[in-house]
Amino acid sequence: MERFIRLPHALFRGDPAWVPPLLAERRDALSPKKNPWFRHAEAAFWIARRDGRDVGRVSAQEDGLAPPDGDGARIGHFGLLAAEDDGAVFAALLAAAEGWVAGRGLRRVRGPFSLSINEQAGLLVSGFDAPPMMLMPHDPPYAGVRLEALGYRKARDLLAYAYDMEAPLLPAAEAVVGRGLPSGVTLRPMRRAALREEVAALIGIFNDAWAGNWGFTPFTPEEVAHLADELRPLLHEKLVWFAEVKGEPAAFAVCLPNLNEAIRDLSGRLLPFGWARLLWRLKVAGVRTARVPLMGVRRSLGGGLLGRVLPLFLVDALRREALALGIRRVEMSWVLEDNAPMRRLAETFGARAYKTFRVYERELAA
Repeated sequence: MERFIRLPHALFRGDPAWVPPLLAERRDALSPKKNPWFRHAEAAFWIARRDGRDVGRVSAQEDGLAPPDGDGARIGHFGLLAAEDDGAVFAALLAAAEGWVAGRGLRRVRGPFSLSINEQAGLLVSGFDAPPMMLMPHDPPYAGVRLEALGYRKARDLLAYAYDMEAPLLPAAEAVVGRGLPSGVTLRPMRRAALREEVAALIGIFNDAWAGNWGFTPFTPEEVAHLADELRPLLHEKLVWFAEVKGEPAAFAVCLPNLNEAIRDLSGRLLPFGWARLLWRLKVAGVRTARVPLMGVRRSLGGGLLGRVLPLFLVDALRREALALGIRRVEMSWVLEDNAPMRRLAETFGARAYKTFRVYERELAA
């Protein structure tokens, strides 16, 4: 497993946009003892080796909470894909993953998900020159070409939007925000003293808001608690906002300082001095970039006026507070290509789609 985790560090160190992930974080994410995802899912891992050297890796997963497709087909997943630019290596890796999926009676494989659609999803197919934001994948241009040569086809594209926080609000957004909050609606920041409860509240809204969307897999209570603990160092009370309707949380938005900006030169290591550098950059010097990974409005409001305007007020609150903290550029990600309301929200604020991540799939022989 240590070789598996470290392999991308050797493969991609020459890519100026690649950011080495923290090795300790990767160990925890792939540990069944530490990651509660493994309580409802199973995974297997492979390394491709040639002439005594590791040249590629892949995982295969079956998630008991992942929904079947519209035709009722159960889906197996692959992920954590990293390999040299060699068709034979890609073919061997995907054959191993497909064999594991087929052996479990599944006839469709989809990915990459590392390990879940709620973690890193999709393969980068455009926007290679910009470094990834935290918890977003980065892949070489040849990876998609190699998958397509093996018969993989697009299932969905996921978009990342870049938002310049210093740009003036576009007239459409300014007109809505300028009218003030609707009657019965209040905005409030996260209460850090009740972090676990606050994270549980926002994930409750998230699970409700996105239920039924393509590929949606709900967070379990154990995953919510784990997420709260994992994100505790990054969550700033002024960068997590709730909209309450008649005193009840109905919508939320989360902005996270971009950890990748702070760890880019640490080579994945926090010892001996990485911890000190990371804490200084996050708590003292600050970072200039951030990511909005989670947002949601309860479905009971989704089709009405409140459902349309609450996200505008939430993003505007994040914008004001992020600017006060020195954050200048935010990525809103990811957004399904056919999620018209979310795309419209991002574009109303002047954000532009600058990266595309593709989820691939392939039918397996019976």
